[in-house]
Amino acid sequence: MSQSLLQRRLVDVSERLKRIRGELAVTEEQLGVLEEEAEDVGLRALVAETPLADVEARDARRQADAQARHAESLRRTVSELQREQDSLLDRISAELSAR
Repeated sequence: MSQSLLQRRLVDVSERLKRIRGELAVTEEQLGVLEEEAEDVGLRALVAETPLADVEARDARRQADAQARHAESLRRTVSELQREQDSLLDRISAELSAR
């Protein structure tokens, strides 16, 4: 593969990695808020002992769990992109060394 193509792919991967890391930071911040809210709503449901409070607590927990799954998915994507970036850097380095 030509060096210019490798460099373009590296730039693309780097940009995607930067974007995903930003999204992950926002997602993790939101996750913290949702976790706190789920805990608060869960405690209120225990005190209230009403069906409506139980439904609200389950909904809050589902939202927090969904956000946690999304954060984990983003973390996996970051890891994959980092591996791809490392691979591209190794290939560029190998081509430069071969010259």
